[in-house]
Amino acid sequence: MAGVRQFDEEKVLSAVLEVFWRKGWQSTSMADLAEAAEVQRGSLYHAYGGKEALFLLAFEAYATRFLGNAAKALEAADTETALRRFFEVAISNMTSGTPAKGCLTTKTAAEADAIGPRIQQRLRELLDALQLTISSALSAERIRGDLVLAPDEAAQVMVTFTRGLAVMERIYQEPQRLRSTADSLVRMLVPSVQARA
Repeated sequence: MAGVRQFDEEKVLSAVLEVFWRKGWQSTSMADLAEAAEVQRGSLYHAYGGKEALFLLAFEAYATRFLGNAAKALEAADTETALRRFFEVAISNMTSGTPAKGCLTTKTAAEADAIGPRIQQRLRELLDALQLTISSALSAERIRGDLVLAPDEAAQVMVTFTRGLAVMERIYQEPQRLRSTADSLVRMLVPSVQARA
């Protein structure tokens, strides 16, 4: 039947995401995507329109999953645990794979001259949503007042800090170094942790 896709879209987008995550935006070709998805290049063009549209669809699934994992981590009963779990999610995300794939958002943002405005906007939307997720969690009554900063300020610091962690992961590729650095920020943000140390 004309117009019906003859492939599993979820499988295709998962394969496409892996290629973008490993190779980056600029180094990924439609031929790479077609090979990974095990679909003819023409079929990908016909179904999605091109590389940018494929990236945006694959990134949407990535963003939804990452934000969900971050929100779940932040549901902890106390501020220290919430922050530690959040950073573990972020660090695990960027150190997954062999070799580690890094942070897709930061890797893509680093190619700002090559990506178009639609992708830049989507990256901003994810970072804004992440900041809102953190701020909302840190505003919860169960943990309010345990931070040296207001929840929205702490959230902004944490989002910016995770971008720095992503860069350091690319340079050192040492997960324990990232965890140690994140632990230092937790101690700075939560005075009760510092007092117990």
